[in-house]
Amino acid sequence: MNRFAELLDALLFTPSRNGKLRLLQEYFATTPDPERGWALAALTGELSFAEAKPGQVRALAMQRVDPELFAWSLDFVGDLAETVALIWPEPAQIPLPPAADAAAGPLSPALRERGDEPLARIAAEGGSDQRSETGEGLPTLTHIVETLRGANRAEVGAHLAPWLDALDATGRWALLKLVTGALRIGVSARLAKTALAEWSGTQIAQIEEVWHGIAPPYETLFNWLEGHTAAPRVADLPVFTPLMLAQPLEEGDLAALDPRDFRAEWKWDGIRVQLVARGGERRLYSRSGDDIGGAFPDIVADIPADVTLDGELLVIRDGEVAPFNDLQQRLNRKAPDAKALRQYPTAVRVYDILRAGADDLRDLPFVERRRRLEDWYGGTSRPALDLSPLVPFADWDELKTIRAGARDRGIEGLMLKRADSLYVAGRPKGPWFKWKRGALTIDTVLMYAQRGNGKRSSFYSDYTFGAWADGALVPVGKAYSGFTDEELRRLDKWVRDNTVNRYGPVREVVPGLVLEIAFDSVHKSTRHRSGVAMRFPRVHRIRWDKPFQEADTLTTLQGLMT
Repeated sequence: MNRFAELLDALLFTPSRNGKLRLLQEYFATTPDPERGWALAALTGELSFAEAKPGQVRALAMQRVDPELFAWSLDFVGDLAETVALIWPEPAQIPLPPAADAAAGPLSPALRERGDEPLARIAAEGGSDQRSETGEGLPTLTHIVETLRGANRAEVGAHLAPWLDALDATGRWALLKLVTGALRIGVSARLAKTALAEWSGTQIAQIEEVWHGIAPPYETLFNWLEGHTAAPRVADLPVFTPLMLAQPLEEGDLAALDPRDFRAEWKWDGIRVQLVARGGERRLYSRSGDDIGGAFPDIVADIPADVTLDGELLVIRDGEVAPFNDLQQRLNRKAPDAKALRQYPTAVRVYDILRAGADDLRDLPFVERRRRLEDWYGGTSRPALDLSPLVPFADWDELKTIRAGARDRGIEGLMLKRADSLYVAGRPKGPWFKWKRGALTIDTVLMYAQRGNGKRSSFYSDYTFGAWADGALVPVGKAYSGFTDEELRRLDKWVRDNTVNRYGPVREVVPGLVLEIAFDSVHKSTRHRSGVAMRFPRVHRIRWDKPFQEADTLTTLQGLMT
């Protein structure tokens, strides 16, 4: 566990991408199986412990330290794992009963009741805290994973306590980040796979191709990457195919492009998905490769056989695309009930076809894939599927006019795709562009601030903002991006200087600071007191100059609804 903890600590404090890649490559090259495989699973989000909850960690800490001291420490630090790692008493600091002599007799019942048997044995063995230079006696990452995967909720705390006793502060922090699923160390799944590719000399697209056909701790993957075996066989499995993504386009970029080289499509306001049916199995994947089929059984049931499709998941009623807020009622749910299925019927508007039967179509130009898609789609009834139409245009001026009407139709914008573009994983420069409609903006008043996570855990970086309604401020959204590090430091100081109430890690501030918020759209919402929900809100400008009384009203925001 020490090596994994050291890796996480180094990654957290290494800002550069290349530096993180070097750390990951060194770890993969020098750490044996299955330890490195479990580490990879943790870094890529493929490892979770459903029975381990932050509340258990909090309760465990308050058994060992004064609850009031713990509460104040958590409020100051802002991060649960970091607080517990720092405040957890070292074994020598925990007093043992004077009569406890494990060498001469049985362990104290009081220590057994508190789950401190390992601690008492340490004391009996001369005070060793199990932290030898070699790491002998420390829990390994593999041991932790295997133990927690078989533990029920009542057993988690009993396992965590002796591990926390044995590890140092960095090890405790890494352990708690791991078990609560809150790593947040600036490493994405893509970066971890990139490190594997660079370390092994393998194309990252090849790793992505097999990723969903293998499972932690990935010994078959490492055997292949080190040249010991052939690539894992996934030909008959419904694996995810890495998506091709588009570059953002500004209006001024059009001058360098020839409209005759491109085809246009609508950019629908849903979520990008991939439908896969192979080997008699069906899967629905998100753009990041997560299997989301459990939340959309209505889609999975209607995926046609032997095909891989690229499309947009939408709520569609009577052929009309519903606002994104309707789709949100189906997202992040393990399984929808019958009412949700009726109220929010989903379908996939298909953009592209990547495989048909045994044919891999990705090396065909876009116009040929489009022809194959239209032929395939028109051959039979396709329940839960809808073909995304091409948008005809003669020149850029005509396309600008078409794009100008996107917002009124509830569409995000346009996609431009070169007619000769192959389907290439990642975000290559040149073949595909996304030309989104302009953002909406509104002036709001900062109402609450909460500490962030990771490197921002000491800063108030998550901001709840409000608009005026009948002379009072009503919360309308939350943003935590759009500002520089220098602006964050200034915002953090303003929050501390203008706090009027505290609620754990959250501070209520006196009305006084105007935040200009940019967002993509706003919709009705029954889940929010304001009755509205904003999509992709972010801080556009900090209006230090503007009186807070002149911020916008809820009525203004409601007028922007689509």
